[in-house]
Amino acid sequence: MTPRSTTTRIGAPPRGSRAPVPAIVAQHVEESAQLRDLRTALIRAPQLRLPQLARWDERLAAHLDGITVAGEAGASMVLQSLEHCGKGEVFVATVGAIEDRATGRLDRLLAVAESVPAARAGLVSAFGWVPAAALQGITASLLVSDVSPWRREVGLMACSMHGVNAGSPLTAGLRDADPGLRATALRAAGRSGRVDLVGVCETALGDADARCAFEAARAALLLGNRTEALVALEAVAADAASPFQLAALRLALKVMPNKRLRALLATMAKEPANVRPLIQGIASAGDPHYVPWLIAQMENPKLARLASDAFAFISGLDLAHLGFDRTRPDGVESSPNDDPDDEGVTMDEDENLPWPDVGKIATWWRDNGAHFAAGTRYFVSAVPTTATCSEVLKTGFQRQRSAAAEYLVLLKPGTPLFNVAAPAQRQQRLLGLVTPGSPLNTRRS
Repeated sequence: MTPRSTTTRIGAPPRGSRAPVPAIVAQHVEESAQLRDLRTALIRAPQLRLPQLARWDERLAAHLDGITVAGEAGASMVLQSLEHCGKGEVFVATVGAIEDRATGRLDRLLAVAESVPAARAGLVSAFGWVPAAALQGITASLLVSDVSPWRREVGLMACSMHGVNAGSPLTAGLRDADPGLRATALRAAGRSGRVDLVGVCETALGDADARCAFEAARAALLLGNRTEALVALEAVAADAASPFQLAALRLALKVMPNKRLRALLATMAKEPANVRPLIQGIASAGDPHYVPWLIAQMENPKLARLASDAFAFISGLDLAHLGFDRTRPDGVESSPNDDPDDEGVTMDEDENLPWPDVGKIATWWRDNGAHFAAGTRYFVSAVPTTATCSEVLKTGFQRQRSAAAEYLVLLKPGTPLFNVAAPAQRQQRLLGLVTPGSPLNTRRS
């Protein structure tokens, strides 16, 4: 189904069409919610490129348009779906409320998301999905809302996702008494490229709230601080109990001097529980010195795919494309499985990564490893530069694209962080991958 223009709104009578079929409308609502939730995983996927994300986004847009052209029937079914109050359902309802400019419905959805924190991501993602033009007036009102700090958070997140300078509400949020709003403002400041705010972020490094302190360190580093911010992130990266360990590790190792980098990884290696973040940290460090160790970890079924992904980050190899992958080893199952008596329901973090053919990878490294200098930082086979990272942003896998976006900011503080989670067609336009007049430019995103 080809997505329609957003000029038709939910609640408007269908034009030139028969009465909507309830079963079909219900399918549009259900599929939209499910695809939104699937998309959340896809934007972090290790083996997904931007054109593939665009195809998924086309499917989501088509179902949302199906709801739109169903008029009141679509609006009614969307409201019924909110009985589940899942992220996907809240996303669908919020998209409709924004595009209809239905302030009453949007107000209720904001209240629901505030009272049900698990649903907040669905609402926020709707603000990122719709075009910036659809948010005119809505975001401005949220930024100065006196109803609750949460609403000002939504306004700041909306501006950040669309690359819009939030102005004075952002600077006010950095000093707000509410820790949730402060943390959101600090995150937005780091993504904004506003180097004038680095001093405020540096001051917030000592914030009593752990999330605020982490966001302050991340923001300050992105805005150019390579001293106190790096020390703060290094401390978080070394703390296995911190929920921010991996994010701190991935960012800090992109700029940390080699000697200091190796010392941090050596400290982490002393604790067996750190093995997964250690492997992911090596991917960000990019030092070929660790490749033989990564290849050795590929012999362990629990670490094989993660280690091969780290190897790919350094070498730039597409293992599946080159035939350097293999079938799942016998006796190894993903979690969750089909056993009704198995209580393990946690999804396999490495599910979408290829199983490495260790022999082929070891042979390739033996023949080509000399081209990589130990102690040099490599990212997808090259020293990270503005040119190489810009190319990865256009052609790489989603995890690589996310790292490339961070590198571009770290290489030139003051650069806004590119949003690799934005609708794919919007990203393609910003990257110059879609020419003016293309059919893609007329679509929902």
